[in-house]
Amino acid sequence: MAGIADFLDSLIGGFDLICYCLAIGGLFWGLFVLRPWHQSNQYPSVLLQKTITLLYKGGFWLAAAQAFKIVLKIWLMTAVLERWPFPEFAGTTQFIGGIIRTLLTLILATYCYRYLSKNPYSRQHWINAGIVALPMIFSGAWLVHGAGRFDNKYLLMSLTVVHQLAAAAWIGGIFQLVNLWLLRGKQEVPAELWPILLKRFSSFGIASVAMILISGLPIALQYIDTWNGLIGSGYGNLLMVKITLLAIALGFAWLNRSAVKEYGFSGNAHALTNRVPYYIEAETFVLITLLFTAASLASQPPAIDIASLTASWQEVIGTFTPQIPSMNSPTHSDLIAGEAGRVAIVGQIPSMAATEWSNYNHNTAGIFLTVMSFFAMLSYVRYPGFNNFKYWPLGFVGLGIFLFFRSDAETWPLGPLGFWDSTFNNGEVLQHRIATLLVFVLGIFELCARITKNPHSKLPYVFPLLAAFGGLMLLTHSHVGFQAKSAFLIQVGHTTMGIFSLILACGRWLELKLDRPGKEIAGFISVAALFQIGIILMFYREPLY
Repeated sequence: MAGIADFLDSLIGGFDLICYCLAIGGLFWGLFVLRPWHQSNQYPSVLLQKTITLLYKGGFWLAAAQAFKIVLKIWLMTAVLERWPFPEFAGTTQFIGGIIRTLLTLILATYCYRYLSKNPYSRQHWINAGIVALPMIFSGAWLVHGAGRFDNKYLLMSLTVVHQLAAAAWIGGIFQLVNLWLLRGKQEVPAELWPILLKRFSSFGIASVAMILISGLPIALQYIDTWNGLIGSGYGNLLMVKITLLAIALGFAWLNRSAVKEYGFSGNAHALTNRVPYYIEAETFVLITLLFTAASLASQPPAIDIASLTASWQEVIGTFTPQIPSMNSPTHSDLIAGEAGRVAIVGQIPSMAATEWSNYNHNTAGIFLTVMSFFAMLSYVRYPGFNNFKYWPLGFVGLGIFLFFRSDAETWPLGPLGFWDSTFNNGEVLQHRIATLLVFVLGIFELCARITKNPHSKLPYVFPLLAAFGGLMLLTHSHVGFQAKSAFLIQVGHTTMGIFSLILACGRWLELKLDRPGKEIAGFISVAALFQIGIILMFYREPLY
């Protein structure tokens, strides 16, 4: 069961940050954007109640997530040490800080539930909620990387708290905008509130992003002191992923702000109501992925601490160097006779058979995706007969069957390790099982969606949601059996594919939502991202050290 605990630990951190953004971001939204106590702000009660509900539910879920993280750590330590980790664990900063933050979060959520929700127009109750939130916010300083440093400890702790606070203000505000749009769609709030609150949040969002950058830069410089640390370490790689995702999110924010300005100049609300809501939905995908990436980053050792284990930029570029795909696979008997590959590695070096088996798997998967996406791109060309290429999702079904037999050859159905034992005792195998099922289901649903003519069907939305989840898995994917450098060289390929998976998801989502010409542009970008994933897999090579 340690495999499940390890996998859940990488996911619960992202969920924890989402809940933090709901709670603290909702508080900022009420205090600085809504400001319901002003006489000029006559909001319907349903808007304030929904806002406060998101706030206190985020708080309660945050407390539950924080408690669950402690339970997972106990579970993992018990599995690894093969004994109960107490009383030693009870004296650690992680345990004490986690318990304190859980209790403080419960106090905040309870206050918002019992008092703020009953007095949503009261300025004093909003200020009181902010005061109650302060101890919980400060308590998070003892649960970050900076708390374990010897140099500039308190500066790093403080900067990280400010960084998290600014991110919560921005991302929590985006969650509230999604909530506002849903209420507008149900005609529970006046339509004119949409442009008013969009304009207010636009300025607030700029300030939040500026604070994210101002606080984040010195943190990065403290943890990464060389270019190799940025390019050749897991910490640096995930930081670059965060920066890339932030850039994509800011691109959507720029489109939103441009639409708000156009409305202010001309009064034309077409983009404001027919594009901006869907840009915000896609931005939400990006920001949620960014939060999970941030959680994965928090589990990586800072690059400055593993200077001798970082890869050079030449080695990193080498992982993406074009080369002829491997079309020769060792037999299953040769693989088993050599080593158990990823499940059991002798001397930290996988056997040549295991390496060649993995290369063949990745390269073949790349060929599947490249061919599929090529035909998918042709389907967007307006030429007679090219509409028949809409059946390209069938390739996912074939890829799923291929991965079912090949992804972990040491386990069932080909290998000696049982299905349940290997799945629940190895986090990597568990992720491979989920990914295989995901690919197969994704192909079935997307094929049905593209041949179904029902315009009201929700089936097409399964694909972008599953693709976004696949991107999350790639960004939280780990290869714990390898030493640091080789693990990183595998990770860098997975994280790059994770970014393209997110672009794939956002593009398909916008294709379904936008009007022309944005619809076709977004759809083509989506399958072009799939093509890039295929190219990366075709050139994939396992590190030989």
